[in-house]
Amino acid sequence: MNVLVVGSGGREHALAWKLNASPIVERVYVAPGNPGMEHVAERLPMDATDGEALAAVAKKRDVELTIIGPEASLLAGVADVFAREELNVFGPKKDAARIEGSKSFAKDIMKRYGIPTAGYAVFTDYEEACAYVEEKGAPIVVKADGLAAGKGVTVAMTMQEAFDALADVLLDNAFRSGAKVVLEEYLQGEEISLMALVNGDTVVPLAESQDHKRVYDHDQGPNTGGMGAYSPVSHVETEMVEEAVDAILRPAAAAMVTEGVSFTGVLYAGLMLTGEGPKVIEFNARFGDPEAQVILPRLEDDLATVFMDVLNHREVELTWKPEAMLGVVAAADGYPGPYHKGLPVPSGAALGSEESMVFYAGVDGERNELWSSGGRVFLLGSLGETIEWSQKNVYDQLHTLNLEGYHYRSDIGSRGVTE
Repeated sequence: MNVLVVGSGGREHALAWKLNASPIVERVYVAPGNPGMEHVAERLPMDATDGEALAAVAKKRDVELTIIGPEASLLAGVADVFAREELNVFGPKKDAARIEGSKSFAKDIMKRYGIPTAGYAVFTDYEEACAYVEEKGAPIVVKADGLAAGKGVTVAMTMQEAFDALADVLLDNAFRSGAKVVLEEYLQGEEISLMALVNGDTVVPLAESQDHKRVYDHDQGPNTGGMGAYSPVSHVETEMVEEAVDAILRPAAAAMVTEGVSFTGVLYAGLMLTGEGPKVIEFNARFGDPEAQVILPRLEDDLATVFMDVLNHREVELTWKPEAMLGVVAAADGYPGPYHKGLPVPSGAALGSEESMVFYAGVDGERNELWSSGGRVFLLGSLGETIEWSQKNVYDQLHTLNLEGYHYRSDIGSRGVTE
């Protein structure tokens, strides 16, 4: 079969890489992809949000399965067009993708169906939001209601930080969120990412992972799209993960069916494991990035077969490699704020370890002569017997590279090593 992956980042590179290894896949297309993916997929220079054009090319290229990576494509209704054209697509329709596209929609679903999450309130008025902050105090979490590429969340440790974040969202509309904000209770505990492959009431949990959102070591600085991740999170009890599946992922999928917006695709739950049990920080409607890059290399099963089985409501039992996978993101200096482009990017040949893999994100150029075109440029990952081994291997390699103009965290996975 031929498959199409929509998107151009590290998540899509990991998907294309895994699908390219499938014995039932003849050809992998990526639209638009990036030149770092060309060893595993054929690139199609297309707009990832143009559903009509993507569906037309899927028909022309005899594509039997399409996987949509980015949230922007989902909220543009790409899956709706594919469904209308009776093409197999793994990704939710626009109405269902609101579980990521609107924080207030997601919180209202959780409230109605008793899915554990932080207490919250929704505001469109700056003065009213500030009054709520003064009433509740700090720390408090400020979330732009719409999509913000992982950067629309401020964990405000002081009231002034909260007021500044509210001004960004409600007065300056910095995240184009429709000038709506969700103010949330600050939760404490261990944070993990837990995803499931979903089709209506069919829920197939994936392995857990831990993402590192803050830009600097020791979880300092602003939130990013993710600076690195690792899997498994062995210091988190299996029972807690199973509780999250049963109390959060399965009820959320069932709630979407009941609401008339049945979900097909990857349902991602960002969770805080609190003293009262797991609670939802956020839902996403697609694979996490960089979580996909550390989870997919651990999957023993053929991914194309798994996707088709879920689409056909067949029972799926996933098998995971016992090894640990850890990945570190190299980002352009300045990210998540303004950053320079055009930095030279190490090619795969420069990354000299059999146990390592690189997934490219914000790159342009030719396959063997890449330069940076985005904030998060590439992820270097390693699969090994333990988190400690994988961590050491990744950082040993990063230290040998000329990464002038880049920055990366030096503590990815340290909680998994020290706990």
